[in-house]
Amino acid sequence: MLMAHPAVLRDLIDQYEALAAVGAADADSAQVRQRMDDVAYTLCVSTGTRDIDAALIAARHQLPGARPLDDSVLNAG
Repeated sequence: MLMAHPAVLRDLIDQYEALAAVGAADADSAQVRQRMDDVAYTLCVSTGTRDIDAALIAARHQLPGARPLDDSVLNAG
């Protein structure tokens, strides 16, 4: 499987978190929801996962400074 560059993953995580914060404040914004869905989809494709929670965990796991030998979160299910 191709791996996304850590800088791309960091940017996607940051975008998702920012949109989540905006979305929580403005729950009626279809534009924010659509952008959040797009970023979530991109994160899932980039990490080979099927839901945003798993994608965020996998993306963070691939960032520099992550503990590469600690896969306990990924094997918890």
